[in-house]
Amino acid sequence: MTRAPGTVRDAIVTYLGSVSGQEASVSEIRVAVSEKLGHVPASSIRSYLNLNVPKTFERTGRGRYRLKKKLKKSGTKVRFLSYREGEAQLVPADCFDWLALREPCSVHAVVTDPPYGLVEYSDKEQSKLRNGNKGGIWRIPPSYDGHKRAPLPRFTVLDEDDKKALHGFFKRLAEALTPVLVPGANVVVASNPLLANIVASAMAEGGLELRGYIARLSMTMRGGDRPKNAHREFDEVSVMPRSMWEPWLVLRNPLEGRVQDNLRKWKTGGFRRLSKEQPFGDVIRSRPTPSTERKIAPHPSLKPQEFLRKIVRGVLPLGEGVVLDPFAGSGSTLAAANAVGYQSIGIEKDAAYFHMAQKAIPILGTLVVNQSSLAATGKRRGNGQASKGLDRTAHQKGRRPYREANG
Repeated sequence: MTRAPGTVRDAIVTYLGSVSGQEASVSEIRVAVSEKLGHVPASSIRSYLNLNVPKTFERTGRGRYRLKKKLKKSGTKVRFLSYREGEAQLVPADCFDWLALREPCSVHAVVTDPPYGLVEYSDKEQSKLRNGNKGGIWRIPPSYDGHKRAPLPRFTVLDEDDKKALHGFFKRLAEALTPVLVPGANVVVASNPLLANIVASAMAEGGLELRGYIARLSMTMRGGDRPKNAHREFDEVSVMPRSMWEPWLVLRNPLEGRVQDNLRKWKTGGFRRLSKEQPFGDVIRSRPTPSTERKIAPHPSLKPQEFLRKIVRGVLPLGEGVVLDPFAGSGSTLAAANAVGYQSIGIEKDAAYFHMAQKAIPILGTLVVNQSSLAATGKRRGNGQASKGLDRTAHQKGRRPYREANG
């Protein structure tokens, strides 16, 4: 059947604008569109939705979509509720909403561990994870030596549509970040070997420059398994290599002039050296996140403070500026920024994780970790003054309740 251009699009937009909750599955959308226009294949609906993410639609979960939210700037200053802990500001919001209203050239670096596949952090999958993970995407690894392992998302379940949506999500993220970043700002993004190439290409298309990778050397529970249901027959075979590293993408907002010019004007354009003699390196040895930290912040993707403090300290070459984590989770990046004396902002839309971060930031930020790589560097606060160390009382003095803050 030949239809006028835009007919299917208009039917999808009309339906999504009318449904309760303003999101629906592909099958629900197909039924509604077919009732209005006659038979429309689900593949046509799915293709149209994927091709128009994130321009017209947002993917809220696996096979679920809604109309893209549009925020318009007006004469009235939009304010977001926020919470402060030391030099950190935590905002309960969707990062895309917050970035759309943030003043230009006001963020000097980004360090974040974002959601992947847009599936594992959906309301549906988070509910399964919090209720014992029955049938969810999160894989609970077996226990070894009496130690219970943290849940891991099964990225191998992502199909081609998921990967296209992933590409669109990270391209949109880069496009949203670019205006608020100063020239030369570093953007460091946690990834994994299976998806790093997709994220890198998407964020480069979104306007950021790919500068390389930081390898976090740490034994994980991914890979190394024998063939499923044939492990005894092929007991000397691993289907995939056991993963012993984690890639962190290093991207940069384009410079304004030469590096030296950028450093003088914007305080950005490189990485802070460990010392005058030792440069920042792209391989960092890291232990798994200690159980003490997991008890403080039981987030499924929690990274260790020892590692995060090295990354966070390095992203501001002169030790000055604001570090942003648009997917703050339990607030571990903000805690690391507090520990090294930097200003930071974290955005988290999940209410449970936001409240977790409120409790975790002051404790994680004052934990004593292996400081050998930081001790010789002469830590400075964001304003260049000497750091006062990790005294917990000093951080508690900076603790303030909710307040309204400019986006």
